[in-house]
Amino acid sequence: MGRMSRRTLIVGAAATGLSACTPSLGAFNRFAPHDEGAVLAAEDIAFGAGPRQKLDVYAPAGGVQRAPVLVFFYGGSWRSGAKKDYGFLGDAFASRGFVTVVPDYRIAPDVFPSFLEDGAAAVAWVQSEIASFGGDPDRIVLAGHSAGGYIAVMLALDGAYLSVAGADIGKIRGVAGLAGPYDFLPFDVDATREAFGSVTDPLTTQPTHFARADAPALWLGWGEKDETVGRRNIDALSAAQRQVGGSVETKLYPNLGHVGILLALSRPFRGRAPVLDDVTAFAERVTA
Repeated sequence: MGRMSRRTLIVGAAATGLSACTPSLGAFNRFAPHDEGAVLAAEDIAFGAGPRQKLDVYAPAGGVQRAPVLVFFYGGSWRSGAKKDYGFLGDAFASRGFVTVVPDYRIAPDVFPSFLEDGAAAVAWVQSEIASFGGDPDRIVLAGHSAGGYIAVMLALDGAYLSVAGADIGKIRGVAGLAGPYDFLPFDVDATREAFGSVTDPLTTQPTHFARADAPALWLGWGEKDETVGRRNIDALSAAQRQVGGSVETKLYPNLGHVGILLALSRPFRGRAPVLDDVTAFAERVTA
């Protein structure tokens, strides 16, 4: 069996073995072909004192000046995940012209709002330091998948976290959420009980509660075969934003499940749906 055949089998097996709730992408990231035209510009940069308060930066090859910036928060039910497994995603967006930042953040047993505080701190670092990597701190898009989509959307809607971290929400031009939970009360599964169960006012954990007209533009994607995060989440948030006059777009993908919408960003599975093209088009438009 040739080298390419072995790689194909490994990539396929890694993708097939991903859990619907907490994908482990290490093997997939190592063996899947990455997009060319991108470089890992920096690794393990600290944006805080904690061991999980670090980030990686990907940039278009050849150097850029004042390029738009995309900050991506990965998923994992707020209890798993590692930035080192998302090089395929950093390379994908960097090859499209975005200086791309992938942060780690605290996960369970650390609970709400620790992951939001870390997300806000990472954004504050980006606004302060990304120019040294060729990024434009005034043109930032937040994005995320699953629990990371929740983080990206919550930071944009409840601006208190960014404010406390010293970040300017006015520099956030848009937010792209992939299969994110935005309206998920009551806390009736292990993941939400672990991450949110101790809060005194559950409404303060829900993005729908913070819908507002002056929020950054939202783009929300969801796969119709998703059995992990239900459609009610994208429907409830888009309805809440429209009711208050906010900017929101939605896109449904008929043949994608919860992990499939993420894998469609990668080269091996990009033919399944135009997720990368759609997110990139939105990000280019709001940062133009």
